[in-house]
Amino acid sequence: MTEFPQADKNRVRRHPERGAYDKDSVHQIIDTALICHVAFVQDGEPFVIPTLHARHDDTILLHGASSSRMMKHVESGQRVSLAFSLVDGLVLARSVFSHSINYRSVVLFGQGEAVTSKAAKLVALERFTERIMPGRWAEARQPTALELKATSVAAIPIEMASAKLRQGPPMDDDADLNLPVWAGVVPLRQVAGTPVRDPKQPDGIPLPKYILEYVQDRQ
Repeated sequence: MTEFPQADKNRVRRHPERGAYDKDSVHQIIDTALICHVAFVQDGEPFVIPTLHARHDDTILLHGASSSRMMKHVESGQRVSLAFSLVDGLVLARSVFSHSINYRSVVLFGQGEAVTSKAAKLVALERFTERIMPGRWAEARQPTALELKATSVAAIPIEMASAKLRQGPPMDDDADLNLPVWAGVVPLRQVAGTPVRDPKQPDGIPLPKYILEYVQDRQ
């Protein structure tokens, strides 16, 4: 399958022409977003928690403290919804009503399961580390047995997902096109700044090449 199934739950209703259900679009947005928001209901109360994530094929990986309310909920097999958002630009129209943003987003649904074996947890933690900074896992110290015990890892196979995207210029009404108001798009993007050395670090440790390349690629 190259697309996620469509149902009432994940179908894009407002501006359906902006919806996408193909896995390439969904995966690209998930992999670009640095955090996701996990929504769940516990004891009759709704919660939304921002957190780091990683992806393996059609499965989302989450991790956190073993005492985390969110992790306990996901590991117990409860249903969750995850949202991923990227903002690409401010869309400034001639009328206030037509202002918008250019964006890429994904909403998905699934049922969590605990990742319990040491080997599988280490693979998941490597994915998290490499997602934050490619090349880091091989250089930094590996988790201790105590750290592994204190960390929960959960997997959420994606059952349904939909992407929604808006790109392009303002969509003003024809009657507003001749107004003497500047209209257009202010592009936005996430950039990497100059790395700041930890003041506790001794002299003589060079900046790794992979960090330098990461920063250069995002400036």
